[in-house]
Amino acid sequence: RPDSPYRNFFRFGQDESYESWWGMETLPKLNYEGDPRLKEEILQIGRKWVSPPYSADGWRLDVAADLGHSPEENHKFWREFRRAVKEANPEAVILAEHYGDISPWMDGSQWDTVMNYDAFMEPVSWFLTGMEKHSNKYREELLGNGEAFWAAMIPNMARFPSGSLYAAMNQLDNHDHSRFVTRTSRRTGRLGADGTASAEEGIDLGVCREAAVMQMTWPGAPTLYYGNETALPGWTDPDSRRPFPWGKENWEMIEFYRELIQIHRKSPALIRGSLVRLLGEHELLAYGRFLGEERMVVVIHNGPSEGRAEIPVELLGGSPAKGLIRLIETGETGYNIGAVRLPVREGKAAVPLRPVSAAIYRVE
Repeated sequence: RPDSPYRNFFRFGQDESYESWWGMETLPKLNYEGDPRLKEEILQIGRKWVSPPYSADGWRLDVAADLGHSPEENHKFWREFRRAVKEANPEAVILAEHYGDISPWMDGSQWDTVMNYDAFMEPVSWFLTGMEKHSNKYREELLGNGEAFWAAMIPNMARFPSGSLYAAMNQLDNHDHSRFVTRTSRRTGRLGADGTASAEEGIDLGVCREAAVMQMTWPGAPTLYYGNETALPGWTDPDSRRPFPWGKENWEMIEFYRELIQIHRKSPALIRGSLVRLLGEHELLAYGRFLGEERMVVVIHNGPSEGRAEIPVELLGGSPAKGLIRLIETGETGYNIGAVRLPVREGKAAVPLRPVSAAIYRVE
């Protein structure tokens, strides 16, 4: 209505239709530049939910870079939003959804961190499945390509301040993308063309276990999308929003996730330690995490055959290593948590590689 007190909260065209986000009529775009009352109302909402009695832990901001009608207004608003939220609750986290270069928003005056697509979800998906995160394309040249994995990870991680990197939301999938387990079939598809059942065909739980190991050992905050722990399949949105399969859970996968989470929680090196590249070869990744005297080694073998890899443990620094103690190893058909000791000689350890496997070792 022309006389509505909220009219300036939106922009209207000559036909009196309001401007919408990306042309979607059900999502009107707010006009922060047009009415200061709108901005203050949103800032008050930001303060309210992180304050008692609600005391939410923070805000997850949807497509945050699309706010406003100009980059200047966008950055100005998020600076004001941060001041309002942090004054209400200094411990509240401000986590944004964003694709691409995060640098303009990560100067300490706007967002704390982001949903980590570029320095986790996408490189992991390409290396382990060869699949794009929507299952729109398959790229064989990226499947198992260790060099391409590191070439994507290193520059994208470098854009993060260290605190933001360790707090980044590391997901394998979410409501916007195809389920990771469906990507393990290496089949492109969509719900409308291929149907629900096709998302469950040809999946590889061995690859899912590799991905879970990477998620629990890579710098950042491992974040499960409901159903990950029971290998719930699905094409991209809306099929990725299937209900949890109550009564049909994969309990072996659930127990596997419990074991992994305990390893992560008990290891300061995996939570906030430094990362060092150890290997990046065809179908093979190895990396280390270290903090103080604790050193961890992770080995990912995405190939179909058995072999051995020589891991340069010496690159982790510290006192000379005596051996590696295996904490967990995954494979094509399951996982093993039995402790196995491997010797370290002259700074290197010969590690067995089983088909489609991952292993976590503690350096002694």
